[in-house]
Amino acid sequence: MRVLIDYRAALRERSGVGEYTHQLVRALLACAHRPSGRAVDVTIFSSSSRDRLVDDPDLAGVHRVDRRIPVRLLNLAWHRLGWPPAELLAAGAFDIAHSLHPLLMPARAAAQVVTIHDLNFLLHPERTRAEIRRDYPALARSHAHRADQVIVVSEFTRDQVHSLLDVPADRITVCPPGGPGWQPRAAAPQDGYLLFFGTLEPRKNLGTLLDAYEGLLSRRTSVPRLVLAGKATDQSGPWLERIRRAPLDRAVRHIGYVAPEAREGLYSGARLLVQPSFEEGFGLPVLEAMTIGVPVVAADAGALPEVAGDAAQWFPATDPDALAAAIERLLDDPSLADAGVQRGLARARTYSWDRTALATLGAYERALARRRSARGAA
Repeated sequence: MRVLIDYRAALRERSGVGEYTHQLVRALLACAHRPSGRAVDVTIFSSSSRDRLVDDPDLAGVHRVDRRIPVRLLNLAWHRLGWPPAELLAAGAFDIAHSLHPLLMPARAAAQVVTIHDLNFLLHPERTRAEIRRDYPALARSHAHRADQVIVVSEFTRDQVHSLLDVPADRITVCPPGGPGWQPRAAAPQDGYLLFFGTLEPRKNLGTLLDAYEGLLSRRTSVPRLVLAGKATDQSGPWLERIRRAPLDRAVRHIGYVAPEAREGLYSGARLLVQPSFEEGFGLPVLEAMTIGVPVVAADAGALPEVAGDAAQWFPATDPDALAAAIERLLDDPSLADAGVQRGLARARTYSWDRTALATLGAYERALARRRSARGAA
């Protein structure tokens, strides 16, 4: 099976979709290299006017196609015109053309697959920006219906794609991500920090987190510092300005984007992870935290309850007092925190990139069967 994967989301800073894309390619390559594995030949596609694909030992054996077409220009042509076909740009023939976002990579003959991570852009376009706000709400439904198979990362997103985009259930495959290959830490550091990890964008709900944290500072003599890890956006200015003022200026630090090789150390130093998002299609930081043994406080919204289950302390996303109380429970009750760690470790073991790859290959096979059936009917 010859597979072409749009790798552009992982080209620069791998967070969210980019990390999923990179790890999926790794896992597909691992499947192909096993004696009993399915025969799959993977090509990754990238195109940018300034950023180039680089040699990566993680991706040894993958074929690379690197073009110099500006991202915005290619997206406009692909999303609005359905041209040029992927086979033309990649100079080859493929069985599968896989886009890791909701809009198709147009193809002449290959079966088309899209991955939809969430539908936040459809329900709350005000929380998005740039091309996502312009194209995704207008085009996602038609592209999902034209796709031969739609991949989603959670049962939550599957239900949304089925109900909001009217995609038939038999054309949706759930392929959740796996956790990193980290070993659980021996113990939580006593001087550890509270950690938020994610892009600083509106749906991450940092305002509620800062409200809750300021409340903790006002009534407790000792509160772990708060570390905000993730790339700033043009919408994060008010939060960044707020943490530069008292009382948050002495206790909150924004460290920006964290490279993949530094993330294990970041989690290892955390007393607990706080995930306050209004909605997540999955919530990869929660899985990463559970993998290494970090207690989790999370909003009871989107797919987060599906991922963390009984391992997290939950709070309503719009209630800073409830968030502060959940943090305090874990800070003040070591036995409660340890119980959450043990449940989190058990849940994390149920996720693996091997399973993701196998589920994805199953989606590819169903996409191929549908494309062949459509050709036969024609």
